[in-house]
Amino acid sequence: MARHLIVTHHAPDLDAVGAVWVLKRFDSQHFADAKVLFVNPGETLSLEEAEAHDCQLHQVTHVDTGLGEFDHHQPDRGQQMLSATLLVWQHVCKVHPDLVDDQALAEIARFTTEIDHLGEVFWPEADNPRYGFMIHELIRGIEFTDPHDDDSQLAFGLKCLDAAYANLTQHFTALQILLESAERFELPAGQGLAAETSNDDIIKLAQKQGVVLVIRKDPKLGNARIKVRPDADFNLDKVAEAVRKADTQGSWYYHPSGKMLINGSRKHRNQVPTPLSLAQIVSIVKENL
Repeated sequence: MARHLIVTHHAPDLDAVGAVWVLKRFDSQHFADAKVLFVNPGETLSLEEAEAHDCQLHQVTHVDTGLGEFDHHQPDRGQQMLSATLLVWQHVCKVHPDLVDDQALAEIARFTTEIDHLGEVFWPEADNPRYGFMIHELIRGIEFTDPHDDDSQLAFGLKCLDAAYANLTQHFTALQILLESAERFELPAGQGLAAETSNDDIIKLAQKQGVVLVIRKDPKLGNARIKVRPDADFNLDKVAEAVRKADTQGSWYYHPSGKMLINGSRKHRNQVPTPLSLAQIVSIVKENL
């Protein structure tokens, strides 16, 4: 198979990186091994430059530059809510219709488009420095580090999007679990929730939705976690004591905050999973709160 070239602009921003990322990751049969070249904004690669890389112009795909299929800087497109990433996403969804249902990928296309149209100026506390930690600012930040070049900036951005996609996939899976299979129960301080799943994102997501206590039991590893919302006016002292009395085998860590009772963590590699079932843990929690 002939090798393809992807061309974008120098100092690639989130939209340029996103367009390259979608092609490489989701139209991989054509672009997984594609070399990426850089031009000045708006420019295209010449035939001579393409031939220098053993390609013809039909093997060259421009994104976020060149005013072609995957650019949105034309006069008729400039006022629309479009981005190169969105245009590439629409393309790969036509090539692979199953991607239409990929919520994580759709969210990356949506977010990138919002950022490319300076949508962050309308966010709450828009001038708060915490936004400096967001993906588009980190990609831009590479421009201020030394050494750096277009390739390193792109590579960093691609890695960031890989991580963002993995996180978003977990997020949308967690949403589905909370809607479909999680058990909800009442506690004196508010609503509790329990779920048997390997998806740890349900804990924080449920807390963001107002749940005061979440219990997660991993059906594969056997580990369990009990976490209380940080602003709750109770702790897990009695629960921790009762759990350790009922379980003399599992390794439990009670956090000094009083809000977390944890059996198993990626940060701790040799903890023994609890033999207690999810139902047993829920019962202990109800009896001791």
